[in-house]
Amino acid sequence: MMKILVGLSGGVDSAVAAYLLKQQGLDVTCAFMRNWDSMANNDFLGNPNADDDVCPQEKDWMDAKSVADSLGLELLRVDFVKEYWDNVFSNFLQEYKKGRTPNPDILCNKYIKFSSFLDFARSRGFDTLATGHYARVRHEADFSGLYKAHDLNKDQSYFLCQVASDALRHTLFPLGEIEKPEVRRIAKELRLSIAEKKDSTGICFIGERNFREFLKNYLPAKSGKIVDVISRRVLGGHEGVLYYTIGQRKGLGIGGEGGPWFVVGKDVVHNELLVASGESNDWLLSDTCLVSGVNWLARTKPQGALSCCAKFRYRQKDNPVTLEFLDETTVRLTYPQQVASVTPGQQAVFYLGEQCLGGGVIEEVWHRGQSLTDRIRSFEP
Repeated sequence: MMKILVGLSGGVDSAVAAYLLKQQGLDVTCAFMRNWDSMANNDFLGNPNADDDVCPQEKDWMDAKSVADSLGLELLRVDFVKEYWDNVFSNFLQEYKKGRTPNPDILCNKYIKFSSFLDFARSRGFDTLATGHYARVRHEADFSGLYKAHDLNKDQSYFLCQVASDALRHTLFPLGEIEKPEVRRIAKELRLSIAEKKDSTGICFIGERNFREFLKNYLPAKSGKIVDVISRRVLGGHEGVLYYTIGQRKGLGIGGEGGPWFVVGKDVVHNELLVASGESNDWLLSDTCLVSGVNWLARTKPQGALSCCAKFRYRQKDNPVTLEFLDETTVRLTYPQQVASVTPGQQAVFYLGEQCLGGGVIEEVWHRGQSLTDRIRSFEP
């Protein structure tokens, strides 16, 4: 019989995933991952979900234990605090220092859930890993492909784009064919203690918190000027260019004449936040981007140009693109219809219909043949 290790997070999705596998008569064991030490990292009080006695991660452990007990399943506990810091959080900080906007959830899936955790599962004799992700994996004799979930409102294939193909060969996503309301219904029917627990929307394993205050623990704020990228007029002040992202409109504190204002660039050297006005200003638009570190998940790489789609951030619609490999792990995407707020440091994830082809990090964007970096430099004083 197939031995399956389920990553039990303390949330409703992984709980129902474990239940569904058990109902299929499979040999199921659960494991809880501890990947962040709030006390050691001195940010325990920065989490609005913390109470006076129990930090959020310990509360998740207790919820996971309650679920495992209710389902009659063994629950293991494994610590990846060092691996998370070395492979996920350190990268997260380095990218922010460069003025880029990384996606730690994608790195967490790549290095922790489907690498360190998979290694742990194999060392304990488990054949397969399962999680509560909303995605599908189709196993063929010699290949396993990643696909969007049936519930497109909850699809998480975007966050799985960097998972290694070998890891997919040993992975199941029991919720891939199920819609979220049905997952909630099952949890309530089973009278699980977490049936009404809200979904986590914070940073993977770190949780929900005041993001700027949290980041200040590691990257001290350095206030500076907010500057109109065209006129060079100073419009106000910022709390630190690292805390803003391309396309951001809210939280700038510069409403009034000429607005609305959008972040179009971050001059880390001069500590200036560059903005432009207008809903349709072309500073937000690009028609080409370079994507590096591509993890290709389809059976074969295209020889020449491939017409497919790309998401440049989670929950964004699929954008038609032409994809062309420049080397083994670098692609150029072109999209003549233009897309707003394609942001260096974030992930571009590729799709052909429902199949996720893979993804990589956006390095540079161009608009009408000029890179965003060059456009910004041309307006420097």
